[in-house]
Amino acid sequence: MLTTITTGALTPDKLEQSRILLVDDQLSLLESLQALLRINGYQVDLATSGSEALAGLEKNLYRLVLLDLQMPVIDGHQVLQFIRQQQIDVEVVLVSGESSFHSVKEALRNGAYDFIRKPYEPEELLMTVSNALEHYWQSRQLRQAELSLHESEQMHRFIVNNSPDFIYLLDPHGIFTYVNDKVEDLLGYKRSELIGQHFSKLIHPHNADDIYTFFSEHRAGTRATQNIEIRLLVNEACEQVKCFENSELIVELNAIGRYENDAMGQRTFVGTFGCARDITVRKRSEARISYQAYHDLLTRLPNRVLFNDRISQVFAHAHRNNQKFALLFLDLDRFKLINDALGHALGDLVLQQVSKRILRCLRAEDTLCRFGGDEFALLLPDIATKEAVTAVAEKILKAVRKPFKIKKHEFYLSVSIGIALYPLAGENKDTLLQSADIAMYHAKAAGKDGYCFYSDAMDGSDSTFLSVERDMYLALENDQFEVFFQPKVEPVSHVIVGMEALLRWRHPEKGLILPGDFIPLAEESKLIVPIGHWVLRTTCEELARWKQQGLPDLKISLNISPVQLEQEDFVQIFIDTLQEFDLNVAMFEIEVTEQGLVEGQTEIVQRLRQLRAYGVS
Repeated sequence: MLTTITTGALTPDKLEQSRILLVDDQLSLLESLQALLRINGYQVDLATSGSEALAGLEKNLYRLVLLDLQMPVIDGHQVLQFIRQQQIDVEVVLVSGESSFHSVKEALRNGAYDFIRKPYEPEELLMTVSNALEHYWQSRQLRQAELSLHESEQMHRFIVNNSPDFIYLLDPHGIFTYVNDKVEDLLGYKRSELIGQHFSKLIHPHNADDIYTFFSEHRAGTRATQNIEIRLLVNEACEQVKCFENSELIVELNAIGRYENDAMGQRTFVGTFGCARDITVRKRSEARISYQAYHDLLTRLPNRVLFNDRISQVFAHAHRNNQKFALLFLDLDRFKLINDALGHALGDLVLQQVSKRILRCLRAEDTLCRFGGDEFALLLPDIATKEAVTAVAEKILKAVRKPFKIKKHEFYLSVSIGIALYPLAGENKDTLLQSADIAMYHAKAAGKDGYCFYSDAMDGSDSTFLSVERDMYLALENDQFEVFFQPKVEPVSHVIVGMEALLRWRHPEKGLILPGDFIPLAEESKLIVPIGHWVLRTTCEELARWKQQGLPDLKISLNISPVQLEQEDFVQIFIDTLQEFDLNVAMFEIEVTEQGLVEGQTEIVQRLRQLRAYGVS
């Protein structure tokens, strides 16, 4: 009667996968052993020789081999050697009548799991088979766990070493025990140069007081160091550092304490795990964005936003300490003519040079701001006397008067400056700015290229005049003036014999304004001079277009103000403009009011004669 026993801890699915190969040259023994194993649930194949065993093992179907050592041609030792060489995953139990202890010992050393001597007891054999298979599955499970652990370690090692961040381990004393490869790219140190070194080797002096909080981290969980911004030193001795833009690296640090339980079950601090992310580029971008938000990109001066902040600080300081300060409003004279004649690109270069010249006239604590276009504001804190402000204004006027030489062009500029003193001209920011603006327009009305202090006398009746004057100045800057050409018709033949150039002002709010409503104020403020230049130039541009279109030459009449004729350079500018557009001087005639011929008769008549000599009617 065949014996049956339980198969130990083998589960049904493992039992099904536990195929057994019996190898022996005695067929009767194989068949009895096969019957014993099958009745106990095992799947069994037979091999009656060593060669049959090798052929079966090559298929890798078996989890256990019951092997006889003494067989002709290919014996059990050779089968074991084959299993070992081919690294076949199978357990081997020796079932043999071999009596040599040395031979059995050698077989066990070559990988056999156990040995059963023939003749065997069925219970002993079944128990050995069960134990061998259980050992096989446990060993396989352990190998798979080790493989998974190895793969996991490889993956984590790959992630750590290919991380864009600097990852490190410290011992309890702050000594580096591990750093990843990224440290060389970021800081210029080889791993071997940092292992065994204290973390303070990397700390920038700026963070010297905080290093123990940041690096020697005892806290864990949500209380650990998170997103702390610090600076690390770059290895300046490294050749690679030559490509670094700075000798420091701005990083965002995250760190956590590492703990282990000692023999007594007490948690012991064993070091720090940390990760430092390079945020240098981000910080530079943030700084650049912040700079652009508070500075004029053309001149690199503070813009209105930053200026408002500075003036608020100066106001608070002056009020708290009972001090005075000055606010200056500066506007370049004739800048639009340069922009129109030479182009905006060259105009931008002019603004940059003007900014540099003004800055050289100032103290470190003064603030020069570009308000837009050709307008600047200047803040002079803690300046006690009118004489001190006057000295600054005169330095600026002198600096701007010097000739500008840009791209083979040489020209001259001037600036008009309005000055408001705190607290006399206003006790808040808006009032002071308005006062400086009003004073600046008074400086322009006085002939430009000068400065004017604000006074209470500029309010009241002057406000309407200044409002119109300011609007005219903006009209000139923003091309609100227009030239209309009114035909002159011969009454008999009805033939057009000429044109009269008429100036109109298309105000954005008031609509079309006729000359009678603004020319007197333009003459009084002397804005008629740049307005007259604009009319002459615009008229010449239109006549040049007519000429290109093949239209016949017509006599053009221009209304000239006596204020224009008072300018020493009027005749030269008039003739130069006509020559620039290749126009015949004889086409032009000028009309001047009789009042103009009476006032300042000598100079005006002299200039009219000069024009007539050129051919102007």
